[in-house]
Amino acid sequence: MPNRNLVTLPVAALLPTLLAACSMAPAYQVPVTPEAPAVYSETGPWTPAAPADDAARGTWWQVFNDATLNDLEGRIEGHNLQLAAALARYDQAVALTGQAQAGLLPSLNLTAWQSRTRDPRNGDLNNYLAGATASYEIDLWGRIRNTVAANRANAEASAADVATLRLSLQAKLAETYMSLRGADAQIALLHQSVEAYQKALDLTTDRFKGGAAGEIDVGRARTQLGTTQSQLEQLGASRALLEHAIAVLLGEQPSSFHLDAVSDAITVPQIPVDAPSGLLQRRPDIAAAERRVYAANAGIGVARAARFPSLTLAAGGGNEEYVGQTGPYWAIGPVAASLPVFDGGARKAGVASARAQFEQAADTYRLTVLTAFQDVEDQLALNNRLAVAADRQDEAVTAATRTNQLALIQYKEGAASYLDVVTAQTSELDARRTALTLRTTRLLAGIDLIRALGGGWQASK
Repeated sequence: MPNRNLVTLPVAALLPTLLAACSMAPAYQVPVTPEAPAVYSETGPWTPAAPADDAARGTWWQVFNDATLNDLEGRIEGHNLQLAAALARYDQAVALTGQAQAGLLPSLNLTAWQSRTRDPRNGDLNNYLAGATASYEIDLWGRIRNTVAANRANAEASAADVATLRLSLQAKLAETYMSLRGADAQIALLHQSVEAYQKALDLTTDRFKGGAAGEIDVGRARTQLGTTQSQLEQLGASRALLEHAIAVLLGEQPSSFHLDAVSDAITVPQIPVDAPSGLLQRRPDIAAAERRVYAANAGIGVARAARFPSLTLAAGGGNEEYVGQTGPYWAIGPVAASLPVFDGGARKAGVASARAQFEQAADTYRLTVLTAFQDVEDQLALNNRLAVAADRQDEAVTAATRTNQLALIQYKEGAASYLDVVTAQTSELDARRTALTLRTTRLLAGIDLIRALGGGWQASK
């Protein structure tokens, strides 16, 4: 039987090399970002700049005090298909990290084979081999460790991506729900207007029959009523589309999903605003961008390590029978030692590419931070100015209501034409609808502000 007891490199000789293993990745530093302002410039009565430690985090939508919204938001986690896909991508990133970590450990393989040989002197002989082999790549330059670090950072970034998507979907659901409730309020107003315009048409018709009004007044009353009825039907269609959108967000069939109409107004809440530094800690998209910078930094180490020798150690042993001879065997030694000599600049280009990827990730991170501050300032300006606009619009509604009442009284007394009544009715309806639209817009702006502040997401410690 051939001699397989071969030792090509003692393990002890590798210990100094193992102890000298190093990482080729640059020392990581978080990229410098635009300096955060001391305070937000657009805070005001409806968005006070105050500590928000006691504010709702994971269930931020509860600030709107709407039981139906609370129930819908609780259902989105386990049913939204976009979120399910994002979670699957995160699971994939975690699996890749585990796959890379396996390179830090030896691999073990079992080997077995059997054959039959005809020997002229001994006849038929059974040959077999059973054993095991183990191999281990010595991470001299940190290639495997940096690969693991990059994959782990990418997994953390993927987790932050899931948080970003979750927050976006929660906000989208809340916005769609607020729009639907805004449509309910508009529909209720139009129903009231239709009833009032029907009474006005009846009054005008009676006056026409009595000779106190002309046919043109009846025509104007019919036009006013018909236009409002048409607007009511259009709003009904818009509400149906909003209801369908909510169903899809919850992963349900639109045909079987329904929300009863509610005309009660939802109170616009005051939203406390964290300090600017808190934004960097809470927004998941910022966290994801920073983790990708870290992964790109580790990628430089992987590319650098490719320019240096690689060494793989292997060992094996077992039992073998060959041509009637049986005995154990074992072997230990490097399976492969590779030293790059000439590659036409491919490895050098790989390092340059890794550095460029790092710079791209760093610039993306800086832009994400800067855009985050813009988002908050935009929503602060919108929330505070819409609050003032709503106050002015309420004053306009009061004036338009009084004008409509006076016009109708004067018409009954013959002191005003029906054109004055129609004009006053239209003005009051427009003023009330604008007020309702402003309320819905303020609710949507509040949701956008919460999303800009990072919602209920908190970075893991």
